[in-house]
Amino acid sequence: MNWRGVQAIYRFEMARMFRTAVQSIVAPVLSTSLYFVIFGAAIGSRITEIDGVTYGAFIVPGLIMLSIMTESISNSSFAIYFPRFTGTIFEVLSAPVSWVEVVLGYVGAAATKSVIIGTIIFITANFFVTIELAHPWVALLFLVLTSIAFCLFGFILGIWADGWEKLTIVPILVIMPLTFLGGTFYSISMLPETWQTISLFNPVVYLISGFRWAFYENADVSVVYSLGMTIGFLLACLLTVRWIFKTGYRLRT
Repeated sequence: MNWRGVQAIYRFEMARMFRTAVQSIVAPVLSTSLYFVIFGAAIGSRITEIDGVTYGAFIVPGLIMLSIMTESISNSSFAIYFPRFTGTIFEVLSAPVSWVEVVLGYVGAAATKSVIIGTIIFITANFFVTIELAHPWVALLFLVLTSIAFCLFGFILGIWADGWEKLTIVPILVIMPLTFLGGTFYSISMLPETWQTISLFNPVVYLISGFRWAFYENADVSVVYSLGMTIGFLLACLLTVRWIFKTGYRLRT
């Protein structure tokens, strides 16, 4: 394992985050705080609690997941697309580093950014509501696994995209609707039975449900299923990335 190569890529990407701290850290934290204030004030005045948890505290795990998924995709997709756009990707491909080391560098840095943002949002939320964290290690596990999985997905998106506009198509038209319909601001048990069944086909439901269980031990689906879906999605993305490097899909052209 060429750890020097991994470290070089990782440090370069982390340095870019600190150079653009307002865009990389402040903006997502501010937008999530606005979600919290608006939805917590507007809907929280009508819905006092869900499953014994105050509404303001109930939506915190969902808002953290919303931010984690969008930022993970954005950070990793831009990180690999920009070298392709400028042509510097060939320097990485010709360097004495394997695809595993390249992925560790890019995805590791993007996942670190996402975990930092998620942690800051969690700390910020404590200023608004009282949050219980029943299983901190389970919460950290879901946070890290989700960050890595969606960073890998964003990495795939950054390689697939052949234009800047394509980098935003999937996050806006697919990920964002699935997140809002995945129980970010409500429990799917509040829906009619038919829509509860339909919601179970939304993979985001499992991510948010498992993460919320780590906070309040309340979940729409079993935490075991949630963990299984998260790991399954991560492995599927990892295998896709491996195939991309083995075939050179959109990397050598």
